[in-house]
Amino acid sequence: MFVRVVNVLLLICALSWGAEIRKTRNDVRNFPDGFLFGTATASYQVEGAWDEDGKSENIWDHMTHTQPCIIKDCSNGDVADDSYHQYERDVEMMRELGLDFYRFSLSWSRILPSGFADKVNEAGVAYYNNLINEMLKYNIEPMITLYHWDLPQRLQDLGGWANPHIVDWFSDYARVAYEQFGDRVKYWITINEPREVCYQVAHAKAYHIYDEEFKPVNGGVIGITLSANWYEPETDSESDTTATEERIQFEWGQYAHPIYSVSGDFPPVMKEKIAAKSEEQGYPRSRLPEFTPEEIESMVPWGFYKLLTKIRESYNNPPVFITENGFSTTGGLEDDNRIRYYRGYLSAMLDAMEEGSDVRAYAAWSLMDNFEWMQGYTERFGLYEVDYESPERTRTPRKSAFVYKEILRTRTLDPNYEPDTDVMTIDEGH
Repeated sequence: MFVRVVNVLLLICALSWGAEIRKTRNDVRNFPDGFLFGTATASYQVEGAWDEDGKSENIWDHMTHTQPCIIKDCSNGDVADDSYHQYERDVEMMRELGLDFYRFSLSWSRILPSGFADKVNEAGVAYYNNLINEMLKYNIEPMITLYHWDLPQRLQDLGGWANPHIVDWFSDYARVAYEQFGDRVKYWITINEPREVCYQVAHAKAYHIYDEEFKPVNGGVIGITLSANWYEPETDSESDTTATEERIQFEWGQYAHPIYSVSGDFPPVMKEKIAAKSEEQGYPRSRLPEFTPEEIESMVPWGFYKLLTKIRESYNNPPVFITENGFSTTGGLEDDNRIRYYRGYLSAMLDAMEEGSDVRAYAAWSLMDNFEWMQGYTERFGLYEVDYESPERTRTPRKSAFVYKEILRTRTLDPNYEPDTDVMTIDEGH
């Protein structure tokens, strides 16, 4: 049987927003055969080695060096978790947890220091080859994000994502990544949480390069990560219901609709609202960019998108990969709130799956503490705690790591499971 896979990759931030809260079941539940579990990180947040081995400055390097206290704790990712040097320990943690896959991103400026595909940095490629090969040695599938917010500063100086030429710059970079790693990497994400039209067009071009040139040889799937909140109306009134749907369409429908709907265009309500507002403000035409017929054609893959149940009901139930889902604390190894969070979200995911949603994989954010964008190191998302005072950036498993390991080991969600050890080991076969 030939299945045309829609690789929907999704960050779920909230299950509901409003009056009605769905109760979490308290019984032991099983995950289906073949369901994949993983964790996720991003290059700038964990790699460090910001200027080593030929890597050039990216936009986060530039911002945190020129405006350090724009970050809550005035920190930066210069060293971060030092995964550039500690990748073997990272893979060891993946083995301890029993992961099926690990999602990480490539640093564009580490692979192409000029931002352009004129010269490939072999040292940067070697780092990712070492990481990928170490993972595959232990049957852990790499899932690569091409772009997770760390644009080369040299391209930002040319206008960055506001420059239409970036569509070609990005697709050239994507081709280099496919050529270097595509023989071993079967899961690809073009862009993490797009926010501008150029992102969507760049995704489309990179998608088709892989789909047409590399997939026939290497196999694999490719998609895009979309951030999604779920909202509930405050009341059952028509105005609240309409407002809720409009909020959904403006927040994430504007990115999902062009890619996963039949029309290949922005949501109708968004087009109508922006056209009316543009006319009111005196513009001769809508300020919402229009896709060309060629761009619309290139951004329609083989399925539809929606947030779990809404995916199933509105967009023909494509396979869904949940690529980030996590809970932050301020630190410490006893993270019961994180455990409750994961159990609640996994239970809700199983509810949707039992009703028919085709969810294939789940990645916890994050494998370990990391540099959290505007919060620096004041927020901790990791299953493993990182000691940032230690030269080795020592990683220590939290209680949640033991709970997540048990879920993966048994392929069950047991709300009453309590770890009986604080010593993490690698199970046979990992």
